[in-house]
Amino acid sequence: MRFLIIKTSSLGDVLHTLPAVTDAARALPQARFDWLIEETYAEIPAWHPAVDSVIPVAMRRWRRGFLTPSHTAEWRHALRTLRTRRYDGIIDAQGLLKSAVLAACARGQRHGFGFRSAREPLAALFYRHRHTISRTSHAVTRLRSLFALALGYALPDGEIDYGISRALIPFHRADAAYLVFLHGTAWPTKQWPEKYWGKLAGLANDAGLRVLLPAGNREEAERAHRIAATAGNAQVLPNMTLTQLAGILAGAQGVVGVDTGLAHCAAALSVPAVTIYGATNPALTGTLGHAQRHACADFACSPCLRRKCHYHGPAPVTPACYQTVPPRQVWNMLTGLLGVSALHTG
Repeated sequence: MRFLIIKTSSLGDVLHTLPAVTDAARALPQARFDWLIEETYAEIPAWHPAVDSVIPVAMRRWRRGFLTPSHTAEWRHALRTLRTRRYDGIIDAQGLLKSAVLAACARGQRHGFGFRSAREPLAALFYRHRHTISRTSHAVTRLRSLFALALGYALPDGEIDYGISRALIPFHRADAAYLVFLHGTAWPTKQWPEKYWGKLAGLANDAGLRVLLPAGNREEAERAHRIAATAGNAQVLPNMTLTQLAGILAGAQGVVGVDTGLAHCAAALSVPAVTIYGATNPALTGTLGHAQRHACADFACSPCLRRKCHYHGPAPVTPACYQTVPPRQVWNMLTGLLGVSALHTG
C-alpha cells in the first residue's frame, strides 16, 4: 500500500505530522508514504524511515512569477511526478485551498479535514472523504486523528513518537557540553528581549556551559553576534541545512527557544528544552514531547496572537509581556529539567 501525504509547510507544522506517520506505519506495516512538501522543508520527511519519496514544490516561490518559463517548467515537472502513480489514499494534512488543489492533482481517494475542521473550510470541497476533528485539540493530536480516520485504525494510546531515525541525522559531537539558544522567529511579538538572551548566556557561562546560536538570516546573525559579545562562552553558528541543525540540536544538553520551528525540532528529537511563549498559546501548537517545558508570559493581554505588540503602557522590555518571563526563571526551569549534576558533565 502506498499513500501520499500533503503537508507543505511550515517547519513546525511539518514536524507535527511525523507522529501520525509513525502511528500509520505501525498500524499498517506494509504501508509506504510519499510526501509533497515545500522545497524549503524537503529534508524533513526523509528523516522518517516510512517515507520513501519526497516530492518538492515551490508554491511560495512560484507565486512571485508563476508564468515565467522556469517556474512553469518546474510546476509541470512536479505535476508529472505527482501523477506518476495511483495512490491507495491521499491525505491532505494542511487543510488549505492550495493544498487541496495539490491533492486534486494526484490520483487516488482524497482525505482531509471536514468543513468545520479545516483551516480554510472550502478546502473540504476537494476531498472524497471528509473527517471532522476538533479544532480545540493540539495540532499533533489533530493530525494523528486524521491519519487514523483516513487509514482505518484506532488512535494509539501512550506517548507520541516522531519516528526520526538518528542514523539519518549527523549527530554533532563536541568536546564539552553545550546549550542551543533558538532566538530567531518571524513574529516580532515572539521575540524574547535581546538583553534577556545575554543574561541567560551569562548564567550558562557561570555553569561552565557553551552556548551555540543559530542564525537563519542577516537580522538573526547580527542579533546572535550581539548576544555572543555579552558572554565569552557563546558561539554564532554558520549557515546550515535543516539536517545539519538537527544534528546540532541532537547533541545539545539542552535548548532554550522562542516559539519557532526549530523548537519543535528539538522536541521531535527528545532534547530537553524550555520554550518561551508570550504572544502565542502553546495549548494548540506548542512544543510537545519528552522533556519539554513551556515558559508562558503572565500578562493581561497575553497571549494576544498578534504579530505586532499593541501594548502602550510602561514596561522595562519590549514586548512588555516578557517582563513576566525573566532570564532567571527560564534558567531555573532549564536546570530543573536537566538536573543540577548534569550541568557539569559532558
